[in-house]
Amino acid sequence: MTLIKSISGIRGTIGGTPGDNLTPIDAVKFAAAYGVWLKEYSQKDTLKVVIGRDARLSGEMIQNLVVSTLVGLGVDVVDLDLSTTPTVEIAVPLEKADGGIILTASHNPKQWNALKLLNEKGEFLDAAQGAKILEIAEKENFSFCEVDDLGSITRNDAYIDIHIDEVLNLSLVDAEVIKAANFKVVVDGVNSTGGIAIPKLLEALGVEVVKLYCEPTGHFPHNPEPLKEHLGAICELVVKEQADFGIVVDPDVDRLAFISNEGEMFGEEYTLVACADYVLGKTKGNTVSNLSSSRALRDITQKHGGTYEAAAVGEVNVVTKMKANKAVIGGEGNGGIIYPESHYGRDSLVGTALFLMLMAEKGGTVAALRASYPSYFMSKKKIQLTPGLDVDGILKSMAKKYEEEEMSTIDGVKIDFAANWVHLRKSNTEPIIRIYTEAKSQSEADGLADRIITEIKEVAGL
Repeated sequence: MTLIKSISGIRGTIGGTPGDNLTPIDAVKFAAAYGVWLKEYSQKDTLKVVIGRDARLSGEMIQNLVVSTLVGLGVDVVDLDLSTTPTVEIAVPLEKADGGIILTASHNPKQWNALKLLNEKGEFLDAAQGAKILEIAEKENFSFCEVDDLGSITRNDAYIDIHIDEVLNLSLVDAEVIKAANFKVVVDGVNSTGGIAIPKLLEALGVEVVKLYCEPTGHFPHNPEPLKEHLGAICELVVKEQADFGIVVDPDVDRLAFISNEGEMFGEEYTLVACADYVLGKTKGNTVSNLSSSRALRDITQKHGGTYEAAAVGEVNVVTKMKANKAVIGGEGNGGIIYPESHYGRDSLVGTALFLMLMAEKGGTVAALRASYPSYFMSKKKIQLTPGLDVDGILKSMAKKYEEEEMSTIDGVKIDFAANWVHLRKSNTEPIIRIYTEAKSQSEADGLADRIITEIKEVAGL
């Protein structure tokens, strides 16, 4: 079992012993550290924090611990209860709150949970802020309030509806255009809050919805990461229902994947490509994704006359570069859409609406749309880390081995070959090295990944 502390938050498996797992003590400790940091950061006498959670089984327990800890620090809490990551992100500025916490382990299985921390803009904290919170937690330098100064709790169940209204009001979203297209869509909500939010959005847009795993019980019916090997049921149902396409989200609804009308994966990487194609066709500008994302976004951006740039992996890094480059859309190749007109966070509701607009205007099938884009294939593999392994040394050795190639070392090692690329990096959320490759065929991408894994094992003596 595992507890991972990083600048992006604290993530771990439920149960076990404090410091080794995400126990109630760890949840309280980290929530207290965030509250203490927020008081120092905001320099305000009265603070407000928005809290929301996905539907995983430990969510209510962790929510009660975090909310009560903040109240004990004198912080007023707006409790959204079952929510989504992007919903909490938009709620923070709408509530004029000083920060937010999302209780979700994103794509991790049900035994995991996490605290993901936001600033007053509803955006993830930067590295320096995250490091400061880790320092406060380590020192346990907490001072709680006396009884007359305790914070308050306000419950607000309306924010998924408010979020949907925000999406409907975007300048590039026209509900009447989508309604006229008479779409039929299958939704896999992995029995979490996407099963609430996505069908509600689709129904507001006049789309016929077929629900699959949309009860927010927290009992995930399959591995919640929206990858091909986990999605056989929706692929079959799309074909059976003769639907236009399928939608899959992860438990906290910041990753979005589509299934074509033929029951095939549209490709997580191509979620951002398609949404960018629509936005860039209406709004001239630039795009940003991370180093592990497909070259297809670069190709589409250049086709529309814009400039593409890559950021280090991590939403905060992508957002920082998007702001610097005045990007009109960006995100991550794992199906994360960031559309600044809405907010600077990955948002599957926004991505769904933009994709529906693209399909309504282009006509044709989702399979035909996918075939119209540059064809790249990606392999995503990993190597489990063992104690004492010198990961940084391994990455340096791989960089040395390929020093004649075009390379980036801003986040692990990315080696750009003429016809393909490989990106090696330590995960921020799991004890693994991730190996991403992309090429013009799946066999070439898989072969490159396997070759690199063999070379890493040789360097590491595994």
